[in-house]
This record gives sequence, structure tokens and C-alpha cells, in this order.
Amino acid sequence: MENILAPSILSADFKILGDQISQTEEGGARYIHFDVMDGIFVPSISFGMPVLSSIRGLTSQVMDVHLMVTEPVRYVKEFAKCGADIITVHLEACKDPAATLDEIHDCGVKAGISIKPGTPVEELEPYLDQAEMFLIMSVEPGFGGQAFIPESLERISRLRSMLEERKLDKDIEVDGGIYHSNVAEVLKAGANIIVSGSGVYKGNIRDNTTGFMEILKAYE
Repeated sequence: MENILAPSILSADFKILGDQISQTEEGGARYIHFDVMDGIFVPSISFGMPVLSSIRGLTSQVMDVHLMVTEPVRYVKEFAKCGADIITVHLEACKDPAATLDEIHDCGVKAGISIKPGTPVEELEPYLDQAEMFLIMSVEPGFGGQAFIPESLERISRLRSMLEERKLDKDIEVDGGIYHSNVAEVLKAGANIIVSGSGVYKGNIRDNTTGFMEILKAYE
């Protein structure tokens, strides 16, 4: 399974965003992680559809849109129109997760489903066949710069085991507190898509990206 880096632009400098995104692409990052926060499901507010439309024209990278919003089904069509390639919603934010995943697929994009650190991994079981990607939050969603929660490793391993028991070859994405120093542990636990904000955008972006990619390639 291919290991993929998804730099989170939440940590980027928007004054020079185009250049910074280009540096991640040149360094080998295939995805851009696009965090949408509504101030209700999570305390913070970030950015939305107009920003996604603008970024879509800057890069050929996969637009990995993470909706940390209440009842995300309301916005799925618009985010798909604006250029999302993958739309991930939170299990905890949906009245009907299955219907929300169906709506994402109806828009012609891949569907992901995410859980907070306090939600049992087993709650994802009804959706293992339906979603293409499963996002384990390794920090509490809503703020950047938090420390990785060590118990996340066991949760990743449990989810990978659940998928393997069903003979499902699906992506596991992990988001929160991941740097060069701990990404190997996350990969060994069973993840294959790595989200990093500060770990990519703080300091030398190209060097940070290539450093991640060397580790990711070593664990494929």
C-alpha cells in the first residue's frame, strides 16, 4: 500500500500560500489536507469553499477536504463543485452517517469518515465497506500544534485489524501531532496517509516534505 503525505494548509502562511503548496508538491506530497471548521462542532473557524476553489487552480495535488462541521451533508455538493477529491466527515457530526457517505459518492468523489480520540474505533464498523478512507484523529480536532495522543497507535492498529478481517484494502489517515520523530510509529501501527501541518510548514517546507517522504517510502 502506498504511503501518502497530506500537508495541512491550516499551518501555512496564506500570504505566500501558492509558493508553499508548490514546495510540498515538489517535495513529493501527493495530497493537500484542507481543514474546514465551523465554530460549532469544533471551537475554531477556518476557511471554506471560496478558498478551496482558489487553491484548486494552484496545484494538481489531491484535495483532501476534512469537514469538521455539524451536519456536513449540507455542504457536500458545494465542496465537490469547488474541487474536493476526497470529502471526510465526522461520525459524531452526522445524524445519518451512511446517507452522508452516499451523498459524497453521488457527487463523484471519494468518501472518508473520521472519529475523535474519545470515540471507540468499533463505531466505524458499520461503514467499513462504504467509505474509502478512515481518519483517526490523534489530537482533539479544532486546534493545530497539539501533542500526539499515544493511545492513538492502538486505535490505528485496531482499525487496520478490523479492515483486514474483512479483507478490505482501505486507507487509514491520521491527523494530529505528527512529525519526523514519530511518523514511523504511526506507519507501523497501520496508517498509510499522514497529515502534518506544523511538521511541514514550520521551517524549511521542501526539506520537511522530503524528510517525511523518505520515511514514508521506507515503510511501504
